[in-house]
Parts: sequence; C-alpha cells; structure tokens
Amino acid sequence: MSLTPEAASNVAHVLTEALPYIQRFRGRTIVIKYGGNAMTEEALKRGFARDVVLMKLVGINPVIVHGGGPQIGSLLQRLGKQSEFIQGMRVTDRETMDVVEMVLGGLVNKEIVNLINRHGGSAVGLTGKDGDLIRAHKLVAPAGSGDGSGEIDFGHVGKVESIDASVVDMLVGGNFIPVIAPIGVGRDGHSYNINADLVAGKMAEVLQAEKLMLLTNTAGLLDKEGNLLTGLSASRVDELIADGTIHGGMLPKIACALDAVKAGVASAQIVDGRVPHAVLLELFTDEGVGTLIKRR
Repeated sequence: MSLTPEAASNVAHVLTEALPYIQRFRGRTIVIKYGGNAMTEEALKRGFARDVVLMKLVGINPVIVHGGGPQIGSLLQRLGKQSEFIQGMRVTDRETMDVVEMVLGGLVNKEIVNLINRHGGSAVGLTGKDGDLIRAHKLVAPAGSGDGSGEIDFGHVGKVESIDASVVDMLVGGNFIPVIAPIGVGRDGHSYNINADLVAGKMAEVLQAEKLMLLTNTAGLLDKEGNLLTGLSASRVDELIADGTIHGGMLPKIACALDAVKAGVASAQIVDGRVPHAVLLELFTDEGVGTLIKRR
C-alpha cells in the first residue's frame, strides 16, 4: 500500500528536518536519564528502546542512566517493609539497600538491556560498582532545627564523589550502549543508592557529553503562567531560581542540568517522557518536547 501524497510529504519533511541534527551529533555522546512514565508504560518503553537503537545506528553514542524508585517501593511493600522518606529521599538501611541493588542492578537494569537488544541494539548493563565506575560517599543533611546542630542519617544514600568512565568509554568504543544503575561504592566498601539525575549529570560532565537529557513526567520548565520555557541560558536559569519561578521538585532537576552545562556539557534538556518517542523529537526536530538549557 503506497503513501498518499500528503503522508509522503510529511515523511519527507520529518527526514529532511532530522538530517542536519544527525550530521551535527554524529560521533557525539548523549547521556539520557531514563525514568518516570517512559520507564513504566509498555508502549513508551518500546518506543524508548527503538529511539536509542536508532541513535546508535546513525552514529550517536547514547549512555543511559536509569532510576527505579517505584519498582523499589513495590518490592519493599511485597516484602512487608515500610518505605520511609525524609526530605523526599528514601531512608535506606542495610536491608533496604539489598533490595535497591536487587531491583536497580538486577531486575530493572536487565529489563532495559533486554528491551534495547530485542530492538536490534547491543546494550550492556552496569552498576557504579562495575569497573570502579562510581565512587560515592555517604549523604548527610542538616536536621533543619535552625541551630546548625544535628544531621539526618539517610543510611545507604550517597552522593557522587568521583566517576572513572574507563569502562563506559570501552563499551562505547566497542559499539555497545551502556545502561547504568545509580549505585556507587564508598571507600568503606559499602554500597550507596544515588539519585539517578545526579549520576546522569556527573556522567555527562566526565564524558564531556554533547547533551544531557532528563526524562520527566512534566512538560518541562513552566513559567508562572504555565507556559513552557526553553532556550534558556545558564544565567537566565539562575535568575528564574532567584525569583521563585523554579521551585519545589523541579529545583534539584534544574540544578543538576545547570551544573552540567556550567561544567562543559553543551546543553541539557528537561524532556517530557510521557510523549511517545520524546528522545528523538527533542534531538532531531526544531521544536523539541521540553526545556533546553545551554551554556550561554
């Protein structure tokens, strides 16, 4: 069955619009934080896998860092263990950390790897413990009493201390797609659960990636009237934080993107992962589907 002239024209327009972006990003690294609806809805999961495979086939090097909070919570519930959150972070005792490693490093990571491979890619799953990829240290935060005394103990929750991307470089050079679970190891030998946005941002910095893409369950960064903001410079983002436009749950994500571009990543995108093929639309079209933050 042949295409109608209108459909054929639309296909041709999409392909010609994508061409300059393919040429521009060929040979470059794109770090993608994969999470939210894009990671739980079956149609979006399949679309993401196809998008990543297509990126690799046209010469772009995707590096995936994934989350898995809902999956961790679900397994903990099935095991009869109550999840505790402080300041939006899961308190992670030794038993919970075992579940985190099982879910992130096992079930979720291997599902993503399998999905990419089923769609024609060659993905390899890692945690930050493989090849000494992610060194971490324990996260502590002020108790918030106002007198500067006391700290909150989140257990096995960590921050990135350093990244040795040798194993990632080796995989990318071998035409593989790295899929990384955000688990680091401390100098004390303990495993630490790390926020996936932070790992993706630091990974993009170390790899000097062309882009950092953070998939979310929102349209992107909105102004006070609800309009999507994009094409923002780092200095403009600082202004929006200062005037309160950027607040609440969006603050850590924007801060992660901002840190990445200030550290040398060419641009960062907050991408609406609820949109089918959001990664390709953000990468290969003029309009995109999220908020673009660039150095200048």
